[in-house]
Amino acid sequence: MPYRPTDQNQADTPSGLTHFNANGEAHMVDVGSKVDSHRIARAVGEIRMLPTTLHLIETGSHKKGDVLGVARIAGIMASKRTADLIPLCHPIPLTSVSVDFTIDRAGSLVRCEVTAETVGRTGVEMEALTALNVALLTIYDMCKAVDRGMIMSQIRLLEKQGGKSGHWQASHTI
Repeated sequence: MPYRPTDQNQADTPSGLTHFNANGEAHMVDVGSKVDSHRIARAVGEIRMLPTTLHLIETGSHKKGDVLGVARIAGIMASKRTADLIPLCHPIPLTSVSVDFTIDRAGSLVRCEVTAETVGRTGVEMEALTALNVALLTIYDMCKAVDRGMIMSQIRLLEKQGGKSGHWQASHTI
C-alpha cells in the first residue's frame, strides 16, 4: 500500500513531506518559483578498520595505490551523479565539491568530510551525502582484500546554508 500522508502531514503544510503530493503520491518538488541562492552543505562520516589496514592507507603502501586519492575522486564523481541515483533529486550545477580525509590512529579510522556548493533553487545536501558515502565505499572496496570487517558509521549532514530555510547546523558532533 502506498504511503498516504495524514492531514497533519500533507506536503503543502510546513511540516509535510515535500516529495509526496496531497494524494500521497511521490513527485519531484517544483522549484521553479524559488529564487537562486548560494547553497552549501557539509556531510561527515567515518570508516573504522584494523590498525594494519589504516597503516597501509596512511603510508601509501597498499598494493592498489593511493586509497584516499582514489576515494576523493570517486566522491567528487558521485556528487555529480546524485540525480541519477536518488530518484526525486533535481540535477543541479555544482560549483564546488571538496572531499577531505582525516586519519585518526587512536580510533583506527578515516574520517571523511564533504562540502558541496551550488548557486541554484535547491540544496546540495544529497550531493554532499552521496559523495561522502561513495568515498567511504571506495575505501572499503580498495581495502576489503585485507580487511572485510571495516565499519562505516556516523554518516550525517553536518550543516547546510542557503535557500528559504537559511542556515542549519547539527546539534551534536561526532
